[in-house]
Amino acid sequence: MARDARQPEGLTPPGPPYSPVVVAGDLVFTAGQVAFDASGSLIAGGVEEQTTQVLDNVERCLAAAGCSMDDVVKVTVFLSDLRDFDTFNRVYARRFVPPYPARSTVGAQLADGLLVEIEAVARTSGAGR
Repeated sequence: MARDARQPEGLTPPGPPYSPVVVAGDLVFTAGQVAFDASGSLIAGGVEEQTTQVLDNVERCLAAAGCSMDDVVKVTVFLSDLRDFDTFNRVYARRFVPPYPARSTVGAQLADGLLVEIEAVARTSGAGR
């Protein structure tokens, strides 16, 4: 199965060797998205603002593959401080509807200034929802 790498509109192309989103068959994989704006700068604010930006970036990645948040079947979340879980979860809950995707949330040492990183797996057919 070939990898079809996509560069979403509104995201700065990455410098390191990875693709922001890859389509393989009917599966869509996003790279871990962080709270960078369209210029590649880290946005101001705390975990609420960063989670909003990160999910906006995930949504842009999905759109580049013809998907939406409704097509997501699995989400992996990395929080720099698990004490931020409740705040993160309130923002997250506004972006997904039941039945919710499967999700793992782990504490992680993220790069300086980053509070949240999220990656997603979706199906282009929407059959996973």
